[in-house]
Amino acid sequence: MKRQSVIKLAATTACIIALAGCSPKSGGEAKSEGKPSGPVLAEVGSATITVDSFKKELDNLPPYLKPMTETAEGKKEMLETMIIRELILQEAAKSGVENSPAVKEKLEDLKKRLVVEAYLKQKVEEQAKVGDDELKKFYESNKDKFKTGDQVKASHILVKEEKQAKDILSQLKGGASFEELAKKNSTDGSAAKGGDLGWFGKGSMIPEFEKVAFAMKEGETSGVVKTKFGFHIIKLTGKRAAGSRSFEEVKDQIKAAVLPNKQQEIFQKIKDDLKKNGKYSIKEDVLKGLGGAPAGKEGAEKTAGAAAPAGAPQAHQEKK
Repeated sequence: MKRQSVIKLAATTACIIALAGCSPKSGGEAKSEGKPSGPVLAEVGSATITVDSFKKELDNLPPYLKPMTETAEGKKEMLETMIIRELILQEAAKSGVENSPAVKEKLEDLKKRLVVEAYLKQKVEEQAKVGDDELKKFYESNKDKFKTGDQVKASHILVKEEKQAKDILSQLKGGASFEELAKKNSTDGSAAKGGDLGWFGKGSMIPEFEKVAFAMKEGETSGVVKTKFGFHIIKLTGKRAAGSRSFEEVKDQIKAAVLPNKQQEIFQKIKDDLKKNGKYSIKEDVLKGLGGAPAGKEGAEKTAGAAAPAGAPQAHQEKK
C-alpha cells in the first residue's frame, strides 16, 4: 500500500509540474479560432480540459508512468491531477506570481536551455546518420558477439489472484484478444505492450516461467503458471535455435550500440567548430579568482566568425 501511494504521488507530481497546462487563460491548452480542441472533458473555472489535451498529456508522460493510466481508475486519477494543476495555475494567476522577477528570470533561463537543446538535437540528428554499409561492417567484424543459445519470444498476462487468472484464461479460450487482456489486467510493465516480453534465452527468467515457455510450441497459450510474482498466462510468439543471428535480426541492436558514439562525435565537432569560429574572450584572472584554470595569457579575443549562440557550451582557453 505504501509503494502504491509513493507511485501515485510521483504521477501526480509529474502531471502538476508539466510545462503544458490545460487552460488558455493560464498558459495552457492551445485554442483554434477561440474554440477548444476536441470534446470538453472537464470544466475548471473559466477553463476547459478537452479530450485532445488529455490524450496529449498521456502521450507526454514518462514511459514508467504510462502503464498506470491504462486502467479506468488510472485515467480518472490523471484527469484529477490535470484539474488540480489548472486550479493551481488559476490561483497563481490571481496572485500575480507569474509576473514576479524570480519567475521571469527562471523562464528566460529555461527558454535558453530549451533553444540550445532543440538546436543541438536538430544538428546531431541531421549529421549522425548510420547507414546500412556501416552497420554491416560492424556486424562482419563482430559476428562472435551475435551468437546465442536457444531463444524464445513470449508475451504474458500477470495477475495476483489465481481466480482472476482462470477467468482470463476462459476469456482467451472464448476468442478474446491476448494483447487487449494483457493491457487491461496485467500488473507488470509489459502490460502497455500487450504483455510482450521480447526474446530471451535460458537463464533470463525465473525457473517456473522458463520451463513452461521453452516447452511450448510457437503460437501456443499456456495454462495458469504460478511463480513468486503471481499467476501468469504465457503466449509463445516465436522460437529460434542456437547460432549466429542474421544481420537483419540484429540490425536495430547494432544501430542502438553504434549511434550514441556517433552522436557524441558530432556533438564534440559542433563544440569544436563553435570554439574555432565563434567570437568570445575569457578573462583568465577572473576565472582564476573563482578557482578555475590558472591564468595563462591575458584572455585573447577570438575574432573569427560570428558570436556563438546564447547558452552554447562554454569554451575555455587551453593552457599552453
